[in-house]
Amino acid sequence: MNILINNKEIAINNGETLLEAAMNAGFEIPTLCYAKGYEHKSSCMVCVVKNRINGQIIPSCSTFPVEGMSIETDSEEVCNIRKLSLELLLSDHRADCEAPCTMVCPKGLEVEQVLSHYDSERYSEAYKLITAVFEMPDIGCDTCKSPCEKACRRGTVDKAVSIREIIKQIVQTSLETQASAKSENYGQDTNMQTTNFQQDINKAISVQQHNTKSNDLFQSHLGRFTVIERERLKSITTPSRCLHCACSGSADCKLRQYATSEGIKRPRYEAKSALPAMNKQFIHGNMWFEQAKCIRCGLCVYNSQNGFTFKNRGFGMQIVLPDENQENVSEALVSLCPTGAIYSIKN
Repeated sequence: MNILINNKEIAINNGETLLEAAMNAGFEIPTLCYAKGYEHKSSCMVCVVKNRINGQIIPSCSTFPVEGMSIETDSEEVCNIRKLSLELLLSDHRADCEAPCTMVCPKGLEVEQVLSHYDSERYSEAYKLITAVFEMPDIGCDTCKSPCEKACRRGTVDKAVSIREIIKQIVQTSLETQASAKSENYGQDTNMQTTNFQQDINKAISVQQHNTKSNDLFQSHLGRFTVIERERLKSITTPSRCLHCACSGSADCKLRQYATSEGIKRPRYEAKSALPAMNKQFIHGNMWFEQAKCIRCGLCVYNSQNGFTFKNRGFGMQIVLPDENQENVSEALVSLCPTGAIYSIKN
């Protein structure tokens, strides 16, 4: 069987969907609810195409070709519908792609990551990020008007994180540690140590330069915390008190990638999700699930046995993970999740 895709005649292999046929022919179609080789059902409507013969807009990931079809995948009409689908999905997605403190830092310091290292007592890693931005011993915080602390989401719960004081503490601790190490190694060859440390600094600088490009990326946001959410978040007592609102799965988030490619910088619609923001459920190992980031594509449900499941129907439908099912969840689901709702934190 042959059909037309973008006016090009394509031979269809047995069992191929329109999406697979188009991809095999070299045409790119975005999709959030499809993963090659895994069970799926159409839900996101980001992969829609148009059949010119009857004018129908159809999901390509679950539609099988029919003799005589003439499919268009990249017309203005199709692209506008995909963009609308993305914007509707984003309206139900409560998450910060990047932490507000990081986004407003005039030096581009990865503030949330520094605080994450601080909370895990990885002071040397935090110091590398700081020295990649500031020229030691000047850390540039003394004269700064602290936009990071003004933007800190913890400030909407009770009191903002004392970011500048923590940075100063990290620097002071690291300098004292270095001085002690130099004293112990006095007279020994430290060229290798210096080289390794400089390599680490260069890596940190590379990360910082990458992050400065984040203004070109789509930025999701949590919206305002409810009274109940604020009470729950008050109980977070990490050493820094940071809520760690940056998304751990943002680097591989397809929702963000497609929103960026469509030129979407901010959500068009106000977040309407009734799901609790930043309610992080531990699964096992290094895996976590954050329901407010979920777009209910179902990939985790269809590809786990006695793991994730659907709850309720219609607009109130949710994907949940019962406590008794947590051990049944495979780490492979992390790469299947298109939004970072299921993610892994590496120590």
